[in-house]
Amino acid sequence: MRNVGTVVRGIRTPIIKEHDDLASIVVDSLLEASKSEPFSFKDRDIVAITEAVVGISEGNYVTVDDIATDIRNKFPEGEVGLVYPILSRNRFSLILKGIARGVKKITMLLSFPADEVGNGILDEEKLEKSPYDLGSTFTEREYEQEFGDFIHPFTGINMVHFYKELIESEGCEVEFIFSNNPKKILEYTKNVINCDIHTREKTKKLLSLEGNHVYGLYEIMNAPIQGSGYNPTYGLLGSNKSTEERLKLFPKTGTELVYKIQDKLREITGKEIEVMVYGDGAFKDPVGRIWELADPVVSPAYTKGLEGTPNELKLKYISDNQFANLHGEELKNAIKEEIRKKDENLKGSMLSQGTTPRRITDLVGSLCDLTSGSGDKGTPVVYIQGYFDNLSSE
Repeated sequence: MRNVGTVVRGIRTPIIKEHDDLASIVVDSLLEASKSEPFSFKDRDIVAITEAVVGISEGNYVTVDDIATDIRNKFPEGEVGLVYPILSRNRFSLILKGIARGVKKITMLLSFPADEVGNGILDEEKLEKSPYDLGSTFTEREYEQEFGDFIHPFTGINMVHFYKELIESEGCEVEFIFSNNPKKILEYTKNVINCDIHTREKTKKLLSLEGNHVYGLYEIMNAPIQGSGYNPTYGLLGSNKSTEERLKLFPKTGTELVYKIQDKLREITGKEIEVMVYGDGAFKDPVGRIWELADPVVSPAYTKGLEGTPNELKLKYISDNQFANLHGEELKNAIKEEIRKKDENLKGSMLSQGTTPRRITDLVGSLCDLTSGSGDKGTPVVYIQGYFDNLSSE
């Protein structure tokens, strides 16, 4: 029996730039790492590459002017309502700049006390002391009179004022509404972009009733504007600020990349290694209440061996119930035998209760995001070994 389970390594690479051969860089970096701090490649190891360097190597960028052009084409009336944009300078400020450059008026509907990923504009204690509840609707003036400043709890920035100044700097008028009912926007305009991430399809369907003119943010920049970058599936969702006039989009060639890397590693190592692209992890900070997942999915591309969900037994349950009278090596051997003969699908079984019913790519992506971080670690590639092992693995 192996005495070590899952091992995760952050792999350093050269700094990735536009149009680099990312597949070769990833493979070369893995080979170099395996020599400098020796490890051997095994079947069912996992290579994960952060979406940031995939998008960079693709050269998949758009400018604020590109966004403005797409907005003018889709909303020639010159006014638009924005439903539930997240409060983020990195994620949304340049998108908002492009929208403001493309129209004359924006009506922005914000949820409260926080956006969908947990960025707050209101201390929840103030809401609890207020006669109002989460079903209320406020104008900007009413909201400030009742609750005070819109201060982000971590950055200390008044995000409503930040967004207002950004919009007005583009010569665009803005009006803010605060409501947790997305249909409130239709009282102000029938031209709408729903900017929510994980409820995007439901919200668009809700707002599109009665012939309203509605696009999802995933449908903005979903085709090129005069040779620009684009993402046919996610549009501007998952984008990040690159410069003051340019955004990097969520990658669109990830599937081609992961299979190219898998083929290269198979040829060199003789092993069948799984490969995925990952963005944000899918976890929530219990203190700050920030939900990390601001990308449309955790993994936009992965090889076939990463499909599905874990099929695991809950060892604690088996030990306490099925083998309550066993101890030591006898208990370990009995559990190992139980693992070897487990059903191929344990869904709904008491033997699997308490295991995590999430997709493998979401679990692995979260592990990778925590490993690589979003700062200066310089490890855009993560190598995972033993993830599919269990207590019975030899």
